[in-house]
This record gives sequence, C-alpha cells and structure tokens, in this order.
Amino acid sequence: MAQEQPRKASMLQAARAVFWSFFGVRKRTDYDRDAVQLTLGQVIAAGVVGAVLFIATLLGVVYLVMH
Repeated sequence: MAQEQPRKASMLQAARAVFWSFFGVRKRTDYDRDAVQLTLGQVIAAGVVGAVLFIATLLGVVYLVMH
C-alpha cells in the first residue's frame, strides 16, 4: 500500500502560522499539523512578508506621532 502524501498548506495557512508564531502562541495540534503541511519556502516567504508589514506598521505609527 502506498503512503498518502500530506496535503500542502495554502499561503493563507502559512501566513496564519507565522503570524501566531510571531506572538509565540501556538496550539500543539496546530504546530503538529503545520509541521507536516508547510514547506520551508512557504514559511520563509510568510516570515519575510510578515516582517516587512510589521516594520511598515511601526514606521507608519512613528510617522503619525511625529507629525
């Protein structure tokens, strides 16, 4: 019998996993599922996008406070 390959996660699922990981809040069941479904490329891409959005938000807040 052939082993069934786990379904690859969508980019939205990758973004959600990285978002909650930024806060350090992950359920064990979600972590286990993500470890099987997410690829390294998805995690890296979602992490870079998340970091850019975080920095842009901080810069926007600083700009609003300064003006």
